[in-house]
Amino acid sequence: MKEYTTENLRNVALVGHQGAGKTSLVEALLYNTGAINRLGRVEEGNTTSDWDEDEQARGISLSTSLIPIEFNDHKINILDTPGYTDFQGEVKNAIRVTDTAIVIVDAVSGVEVGTELAFDYAQEYGQPIIVALNKMDRENANFENALNSLRENFPDYKFIPVMIPIGEESDFKGVVNLLTQKAYYDEGKDRSDLPDDMADAVEEARMVLVEAAAESDDDLIEKYFEEGDLSNEEIRDGMRSAARNPELKTVPVFVTSATHNIGTVPLLEALVAYTSPPSSRPVRITNADGEETTIEPPLSDDGPLAAYVFKTTNDRYVGTLTYFRIFSGKINADARYYNATQDTEERFGSLMVLRGKEQENVSVLHAGDIGVVSKLSKTVTGDTFSDKNNPIQVVPPTFPDPLYMVAVSPRTQADSAKMGPILNDLCAADPTLRWRQDPAVRQTILEGMGDVHVAVAIGRAEKLGVGIDTAMPKVPYKETISKTYSTSYRHKKQSGGSGQFAEVHLRVEPNPGNGYEYDSEVFGGAISSTYIPSIDKGIQGVLKEGVIAGYPVVDVKAVVFDGKEHPVDSKDIAFQIAGREVFKEAFAGAGPILQEPIMDVEITVPESMMGDVLSDLNTRRARVQGMDTVGVKSVVRAQVPLAEMLRYGNNLRSISGGRGIYTMKFSHYEPVPSHLQDEIIAASKREAEEA
Repeated sequence: MKEYTTENLRNVALVGHQGAGKTSLVEALLYNTGAINRLGRVEEGNTTSDWDEDEQARGISLSTSLIPIEFNDHKINILDTPGYTDFQGEVKNAIRVTDTAIVIVDAVSGVEVGTELAFDYAQEYGQPIIVALNKMDRENANFENALNSLRENFPDYKFIPVMIPIGEESDFKGVVNLLTQKAYYDEGKDRSDLPDDMADAVEEARMVLVEAAAESDDDLIEKYFEEGDLSNEEIRDGMRSAARNPELKTVPVFVTSATHNIGTVPLLEALVAYTSPPSSRPVRITNADGEETTIEPPLSDDGPLAAYVFKTTNDRYVGTLTYFRIFSGKINADARYYNATQDTEERFGSLMVLRGKEQENVSVLHAGDIGVVSKLSKTVTGDTFSDKNNPIQVVPPTFPDPLYMVAVSPRTQADSAKMGPILNDLCAADPTLRWRQDPAVRQTILEGMGDVHVAVAIGRAEKLGVGIDTAMPKVPYKETISKTYSTSYRHKKQSGGSGQFAEVHLRVEPNPGNGYEYDSEVFGGAISSTYIPSIDKGIQGVLKEGVIAGYPVVDVKAVVFDGKEHPVDSKDIAFQIAGREVFKEAFAGAGPILQEPIMDVEITVPESMMGDVLSDLNTRRARVQGMDTVGVKSVVRAQVPLAEMLRYGNNLRSISGGRGIYTMKFSHYEPVPSHLQDEIIAASKREAEEA
């Protein structure tokens, strides 16, 4: 692959719903440029993008693939992203580091969940959008219906066809380029004359295209009013400007059939003509003083180095591969660069460009390019390389909180030492994946965006050499009390020689929001000051283990108000034991209650499905906080116990046919209903007996 400078680079992210045909479209683009000599198929597991064994087995993309394509003296870096909603983090990072989002929409299904997420992320980062209506050859494919679906779901955008189809469904045989008013048939790259029966439709659609291009610039509007038309170059420039204008929100629309390689050549031409070079992209950074600012265009090799790491992968044989986008400056092979995020220098040995799994070494990458380097020791996803004397950091995306969790445990003793470091590596590579030790339930918890996301992560851990077993995670309940209660306990042990004696009178009080507190009201030397801390130590030994169900104790104030000691037999251990036991008795008499975590949940579904969602929420002890309508979608906000949400993603997918999404974050703790509390306590006792 030859060397490309900034103005001859294009960076695009292929995004959209699962099954819309992104990976197949990449195959067609590669085939049309001669990079491959036959079209791979997702069903056969031989595509360039989905080269990983897990992807081939599941038949879906699981991570972002880098696919550079050389065309008309340009290099187009395509990031082929997963469409499955579990992998939102991959999509966000891909849109963050490219300059245009190419949203692939199924011409049969129209707008789906993945389509909405793609538009949301593109808007969040101010990225222009191009839409490709794919699968025009399928049964029930309809150009106008798909276009109307876009307009209904995204009323703020103007969708302007640049291509229109020649035929539909099994009769789909080509496209018309409204700019040149020429036809492309089947796989042909050559332009042909228009079909006779499409002249009026083409003229009408072209007028809409010209007007949309003219709106982007006052000079173009003036020329259009004077002459009634614009040149092809002016239309392309106008549409490119209109797409980047946040007020106009213009979206060029193309039509394709990736598997039949129809309409893909004009789309390939559009990836150069309708997208901007990376030099025109401003980039948000944090400067050395910690202030957010912007590196303004034009970005070039001569600017300050700013290379953002958007993806890392771990392979037990190859090691770590680090994917980065150079926003400003340039990077050479066999050089050292400063990681401003980690405050460390890293040596870049071989500099590579990847096409799927194929690697090609290069000597230099210029501003705007995307590349890969192997075997960096400290760098993780989200880091920035910059000049050491100007340590700037590219502002990373914000990622959603995890929605799905499993309890993980090492399969063997040998796996125990390896599990933590490998989970650390996986979570450092994927910002939407997290793991933690939960002392409340004494489990190791792995969290992700869904069951497939977590299953893929565990599969990768196994490939890296650690065996992991999974189980349903326990809910981290907490124990507390509802009223004040006093009691006493005498510990007396005599077995020859020195005995043990301690008597403690204790009062426990609810202490909401203030955790555990300990106090003494002992006067007159009933208990020596030496033993007061011993009682506290005994009580604290109970706090982690709980009293009624084995969960941590919170928000309790314990007050020692009387007691007795023996001049010979009283000692530290005796008062620890007495403190522990008197606290258990006092806690049990003080109206003990379990508290459960309550989550703030926001669910977005098609309006027609809201009734089913609300009915399901009612079975989950949810309290609906409000409902809104956004376009053709309904949004419900509710507070729901975590115990009812552990596998909610699977249920929502079933209820909504995969068209629903939700977010969830912790809100607060509140008491468990009494009938459920009894069940939880009974289950905890059975588990303790079995253990």
